[in-house]
Amino acid sequence: MSTVFIVSAPSGSGKSTLVRWLLAHDSNLLFSVSYTTRAPRGSEVEGVDYHYIGNPEFEERLKNDEFLEWARVFDHYYGTHRGIWDEAQKTGKDLVLDIDVQGAAQLKERIPDAVSIFILAPSREILEQRLRNRSAAEQKVQERQDVDMEAVIQKRLKKAAEEIRNYRQYDYVLVNGVLDRSTLTLAAIVAAERVRRVRVESAVEGILSDFA
Repeated sequence: MSTVFIVSAPSGSGKSTLVRWLLAHDSNLLFSVSYTTRAPRGSEVEGVDYHYIGNPEFEERLKNDEFLEWARVFDHYYGTHRGIWDEAQKTGKDLVLDIDVQGAAQLKERIPDAVSIFILAPSREILEQRLRNRSAAEQKVQERQDVDMEAVIQKRLKKAAEEIRNYRQYDYVLVNGVLDRSTLTLAAIVAAERVRRVRVESAVEGILSDFA
């Protein structure tokens, strides 16, 4: 039985770092590469970070009901293609989705037993500093000075507050303060969910049959 793990977080909370660590240390996880209409940032790679497509193609896929969930964030579309869930079930792997609050709510409607995890920074101050550091790095890599980064940061902080208010819709909340501790906590959540009774009943019934 494949389990879906939904991971959401405000921008700058360290979600991508934690998910990359989890995937590198657990070979039974399959990562869902989302589709997006935004341009690649920095060293992002097609098919690894996202599938980058234009608005017309995304909207055509929407009409064809190809997405398990989708959202429009900061004027760009993001979506999870239903094919990745089919692949997880065929291979017997658990699926990890890195999606926002809006998409998480949609996915829980389609897959009610999905496990949702919300990650956030320890404070607004720390989140803002992380956003400023990331924005400075992005500008340096892209060699762009035409973007009002202060406006972008304030927009992301406002969005973060809106997302954090929805934390009650998640099964787990992980405050990402110390990275090493957070990675172990995330791995523990995955491990615990894999031995939840409803997910191992078929295996237990098989063991019981040996006593018949």
